[in-house]
Amino acid sequence: MKPLLSLLIFFVHFSSFAALQGDIIDGLSTNFKAGNSKEIASHFSPSVDLIIIDEEDVYSKAQAEQILRSFFTKYIPVKSSVIHRLNTNPNYRYGALSLVTKNGTFRVSITMKKAGNAFFITELRIETEK
Repeated sequence: MKPLLSLLIFFVHFSSFAALQGDIIDGLSTNFKAGNSKEIASHFSPSVDLIIIDEEDVYSKAQAEQILRSFFTKYIPVKSSVIHRLNTNPNYRYGALSLVTKNGTFRVSITMKKAGNAFFITELRIETEK
């Protein structure tokens, strides 16, 4: 009985760990829907290549959060959904979201690279959908 219980605990623990790792893009999508710039910024690398509509530059984590917060003030999110994800490389993640706001629909592209045991956003691109 004990080996069966140990095996069950192992599988539950492993599957929940894998789910946490696999859901980073889903979690970001939820944060975009909520307009939660602070939580999104917690995944930023120390410097972020930020492209919002027609403005592009490399910003510090704090600056990028302020710019994203400003975007959410102007474009209040209504819905966000994952339209594409790439998670086959152990050191790289990519996700594309469709972000519907009160003022239009945007495509959000998120590029993440692994540092240590976590993934951090190195590039965030928000473009108007055509």
